[in-house]
Amino acid sequence: MGLRELKKERTRLSILDAALDLFLEQGYESTTVEQIAGAVEISPRTFFRYFTSKDHLVLWFHDHGEGIMLETLRSVPSDEPPFTALMHAVRAVLSDMQGSTPADAQRFLKLRRLLEEHPHLVGLSVARGADTERRMAELIAARRGTDPDQDQLCHLIVAFAMSTMRVGFECPRRDGTVTEIIDRMRETIALAERSLRPGWDL
Repeated sequence: MGLRELKKERTRLSILDAALDLFLEQGYESTTVEQIAGAVEISPRTFFRYFTSKDHLVLWFHDHGEGIMLETLRSVPSDEPPFTALMHAVRAVLSDMQGSTPADAQRFLKLRRLLEEHPHLVGLSVARGADTERRMAELIAARRGTDPDQDQLCHLIVAFAMSTMRVGFECPRRDGTVTEIIDRMRETIALAERSLRPGWDL
């Protein structure tokens, strides 16, 4: 990453940090873009160079994870079974989480707390997740040489993979640390892989 890109990334993270703190301190609805920008000493116009809206801030981690999964899916050999390829993508997200800094971990946990305290934001996450699944289904259909609008199996394969991620992230909760979440995700992936008959996704 060049100096210019590094500076932009630092600004992006500063905006995200300020927003998450304000959301948790005074509520999501009560926080304005102007307040977030002021906390970072930038103009609202500069804010919109990095994020399209407050909602975009809430979905930033989702966008990041989607990017990792789609990039991984595109790089996995074409002869890899579809579900196995998706599990590589999920493991890539786990690897990214494992390599995160303490500051990254705190951002992630703050976002989880924000969603817990503002259930209406969960709808944004669910809708964003549906977009991700559609993009992944298109890639899986391309690997199978089928039309995603006609191939139900490609959507089912993606749904199974993403449900594995959801279960791993959400239940059962223990101490709530990022390390615990990563361990639970690994356990859930292993459970899914041994529960499905080899070749079911072909």
